[in-house]
Amino acid sequence: NGDTITYFEITTVAGLLAMSRTPADYTLLEVGLGGRLDATNVINTPALTVITPVSFDHPQFLGDTVAKIASEKAGIIKRGVPLVLSGQPEDAAEVIEAKAASLGAPLIAQGQHWHVSEERGRLVYQDETGLLDLPPPSLMGAHQFQNAGAALAGLRHLGLPESSYEAAVTRATWPARMQKLAQGPLIDAAPEAELWLDGGHNAACGATLAESLTRLPKRPTYMICGMLNTKDIAGYLAPVVPHIKALHAVSIPGEANTLPAETTAAAATEAGMTAHAADSVMSALHDILRDAPQARILICGSLYLAGHILREHS
Repeated sequence: NGDTITYFEITTVAGLLAMSRTPADYTLLEVGLGGRLDATNVINTPALTVITPVSFDHPQFLGDTVAKIASEKAGIIKRGVPLVLSGQPEDAAEVIEAKAASLGAPLIAQGQHWHVSEERGRLVYQDETGLLDLPPPSLMGAHQFQNAGAALAGLRHLGLPESSYEAAVTRATWPARMQKLAQGPLIDAAPEAELWLDGGHNAACGATLAESLTRLPKRPTYMICGMLNTKDIAGYLAPVVPHIKALHAVSIPGEANTLPAETTAAAATEAGMTAHAADSVMSALHDILRDAPQARILICGSLYLAGHILREHS
């Protein structure tokens, strides 16, 4: 009707239209930002809602405390619709559980109704139905065991067959979440190096990134990092400092809200890292390879930077 519409909104509408024309057994709608006011939050009676761990992000839109952010996330809860809830910080859990209670939404909560753990490299899930002993998630990191647990809780509630459980855990792919690059100009330029791509950009992502690096064989590890100026760069970098030999900062190509490479490098230096500014990802790569041709190189800090890499260099 002549009103403006965002890129996310119009692609959500296009997605819903496509889904209506080609019905699936289930449609997964992932919230873009928050929940309460998100473009995906237009289904009145979904089969299930799921809230994974809430952390501090997008405070300019969602609020300046975890409790306020949790309140926005809880906006997807619907009257009488079951909610799968991952383990939460206490202040987030209180807000979400109160919202579920007020709407009569049955709770399927981690630690109460289901449990998941990593045991001897395998995923062990247990609920009132029984115990599952499954291969580890295809996605890297301890947090992915918890994410897989939430997925399994949803599958169990929906009554999907047991054959779906192992498939969900082992066949999941997630571009730009500790994605090992296998082809493209960057790989051609660094045949002896190991290249990874990750789009995480907040303090919680920094912590999970650090934990993921501990799971890899020891190897000199360098970062090529670009971030937006709306992100908490100090919070993101702090957990990874002990794992990184040096950081090479870049500006994100084509993004008006990018942090300048020099600003990112200064923040990394302040965090205790050896840091340099580079003109581009390729330039940063060449700088690293001069000293360490067999390095592990992690390109990270923003989904916008990751998108640029996947578009231009894969």
